[in-house]
Amino acid sequence: MRFRYLPLLTIFSIALGAWGFHYIPATAPLDGSISVEKLAVALGAPPAPHQVRTDVAGVSVEAGKMLVTQGIANIPGKGASRRQSVHFVCTSCHNIQKEDPNLAVSDPEARLNYAIANDLPFLPGTTLYGVVNRRHFYNGDYEKKYGDLVRPARNDLRGAIALCATECAQGRELADWEMESILAYLWTIDLKIADLQLTDAEQATLQTAYNAKQKSAPARQLLESKYLDHAPATFLTPPPDRKTGYEGITGNAANGQRVYEKSCLHCHGERRYSFFNLDTSDFSKQFLAKHFPVYTRYSTYQVVRYGTSPMNGKKAYMPHYTQERMSNQQVEDLKAFVFDVK
Repeated sequence: MRFRYLPLLTIFSIALGAWGFHYIPATAPLDGSISVEKLAVALGAPPAPHQVRTDVAGVSVEAGKMLVTQGIANIPGKGASRRQSVHFVCTSCHNIQKEDPNLAVSDPEARLNYAIANDLPFLPGTTLYGVVNRRHFYNGDYEKKYGDLVRPARNDLRGAIALCATECAQGRELADWEMESILAYLWTIDLKIADLQLTDAEQATLQTAYNAKQKSAPARQLLESKYLDHAPATFLTPPPDRKTGYEGITGNAANGQRVYEKSCLHCHGERRYSFFNLDTSDFSKQFLAKHFPVYTRYSTYQVVRYGTSPMNGKKAYMPHYTQERMSNQQVEDLKAFVFDVK
């Protein structure tokens, strides 16, 4: 068998491809598979600080995906790890697919429509798709409420993952190889050019700037205007009067059914991630309707806006929905659905 030496650039390109990156020849068109990160760097942006460390042994994309979706992975040379959390996995609260039709805005109704069209759950946590393209985490009212707990993770994706693993998922700390494997997997679901809503003129502008082989602040600003570098988070409260609900809003039962099926049943259907069971029967709707207007921990207003606290010695809880993840209108839609018992 004869071996041929590969050019250094080719070897470098293959290595980058293993982590989900793409080398961009200067004369290549900006097709949909091109990494937004690589284009941003080419236009003058600093590389993301959460590149995968090369000094950690045992890192793999496969292990990272297992940790994100199953909570376990194969320890290099030792078999399966113990579960990161006995309560949750990342996908309990986060999608791993694109969930917003327009990445430059956070619109819960547009996201719900997109979830219906693409068979995705409607979740309290922002999607992990493209999370490596963000620079800020635990934004808005998370920092206002939790202060020093979240502040170290505000501009650090590793810190945000670690905080979510131990506080949100109520699980153990991640080993270095697990953290880097998760990052390796997340880099395979980074934003691509096809995810952005570029006009032909905008794509031509980016192509011209890239072909010039020079940093371009205007082109970089154009690119970065097409997606958010953070997930905004505004905390809301239940309505002052839980019998009348949010003032001036009339619920739509049909839309409420979509919220119920894509949100509530994701966790509570057959107790997937919850001790509390819900189903499509009128019994479940009647239970929720009974507690909607009252001031108890079972009130949907209470649960949606404040989440739930751990009960009966168990650490599991339900995270709340921010304004960006479920609007007041959608809460009233859900209320209209559960009261609509045939």
